[in-house]
Amino acid sequence: MIHLDAARLLLVAGAALLAGAVNAVAGGGTLLSFPALLLIGFPALTANVTSTLGLLPGYAGGSLAYRAELSAQRARVRFLGPISVAGAVVGAILLTRTSNHVFAAIVPWLILVACALLLLQPVVTSRVRARRPEREQHRSPVLAVAQFLGGVYGAFFGAGLGVMMLAVLGLFIRDDLQRINALKGMMSLIINIVAAIYFAFFGPVSWLAVLVMVPMSAAGGFLGVTVARRLHPVVLRTLVVAFGVAFAIHQLL
Repeated sequence: MIHLDAARLLLVAGAALLAGAVNAVAGGGTLLSFPALLLIGFPALTANVTSTLGLLPGYAGGSLAYRAELSAQRARVRFLGPISVAGAVVGAILLTRTSNHVFAAIVPWLILVACALLLLQPVVTSRVRARRPEREQHRSPVLAVAQFLGGVYGAFFGAGLGVMMLAVLGLFIRDDLQRINALKGMMSLIINIVAAIYFAFFGPVSWLAVLVMVPMSAAGGFLGVTVARRLHPVVLRTLVVAFGVAFAIHQLL
């Protein structure tokens, strides 16, 4: 059991605040909260599930802000939502059945993949933006499989999930970028809610850390919206990726 003294709690709170802001601006907040929890001594599994629960308010805030764009996409949410739930259940079960030793061994590689996805975000966004708004059927079997795998990955680790889903949804659904981004945010929220519920009952959660992270990540999300209007996302994205790569290399060495 890790003793969370004042210094550790302050680090957890600061990481959650920054992670909430980063998720609002550029995505990739898990690359800050997860390593911070590892650095104060939590096992990899505990750090991952605690980060999932602690950052949940940020996803809810994003979907609330996009409620207008989501109101016209109820059919898509009804179709893709249950697929996301199924994938999240599988991912959460896989995570809790994975030993700390195995998960710790693959964490650096997961972080590097997440960093790569974060770096690709501008390319993904520009390509989705370039597609002409056009009504298209969303019930593609390939999209369903991709969304299921996204749910598995999102519950198992999650960093970079938003970029991954933005790319996939943009390939199959021809629509306005903001509407696709809103749909992506709702699917991310669903996946993380399912994972959080499962972890709350079956995962090695540090509830004290979660209690500190929840309000701080929510506050960070509100701050992130303000920052997003003033700071170019490329700057923050670059800093997050640099931190993630450095941490992954440190873990590998």
